[in-house]
Amino acid sequence: MTTKARFTLQNEVGELLIADPPLNLFGLELARDLARATDEARESKARAILVRAEGENFSAGANVEIFVGRDELAARALIEEFMPVIRRFAEIPIPTVAAVHGLCLAAGLEVALSCDLIWAAEGTQLGLVEAVIGATPFGGGTQRLVARAGAGRAAEAVLAARMYPAETMRDWGVVNRVVPPGDLLEKARSFAGRLAAGPTLAHAASKRMIQLAVEAGVDSADTALPDLGAKVMASHDLQTGARTLLEKGPGHATFTGR
Repeated sequence: MTTKARFTLQNEVGELLIADPPLNLFGLELARDLARATDEARESKARAILVRAEGENFSAGANVEIFVGRDELAARALIEEFMPVIRRFAEIPIPTVAAVHGLCLAAGLEVALSCDLIWAAEGTQLGLVEAVIGATPFGGGTQRLVARAGAGRAAEAVLAARMYPAETMRDWGVVNRVVPPGDLLEKARSFAGRLAAGPTLAHAASKRMIQLAVEAGVDSADTALPDLGAKVMASHDLQTGARTLLEKGPGHATFTGR
């Protein structure tokens, strides 16, 4: 059976592929396939994950047919099914990189925002454009855009329902890198490979610290640091890395993810 999202693993780099071109619109089938693929990624031996899409666009958002005819109860059920799919990306304990191109709108941008890093091809248009159909972002995009760009810019983007070039989103702190379209996949894969070769337990702790600082504040992150940091300090990777630095200098450590 053809699935609209799938997971593959090569050399400890996992790839989550959205595969319903040309627009990769989010309906229930795509959302459920993506949830299964994300669960498979979490259970794999991947140490970093690249999220990408087939076709000319990352995703133009939701298939609006799924909204039609729903009363409030049915609408709530849809949101409660969809939101955890997006949260799955944020909860993955290893580094995640979204490589976006073409249109990256609404639900598509919400997926990208739930990743740690966003790389975009030149010419990409990004936006939370749900207000065009009378909606608000249903997958947590508003709050994640606030975390990256600030309340003022998030308000402009969501209320005006504008599409922005990748360069603007980079200037806002939403997109990390903008590269030529022909280089996007190669460069994003290479970067994900570098992350996968890094200290996996330390990356997980760093992700948790960032999440706590954003969601609960610096004091909460400070409180969690001794427990998180102690596990990292006692890890095989840090002990190996410290000894290698002392014996050979920087840049010679090899990490195993333990």
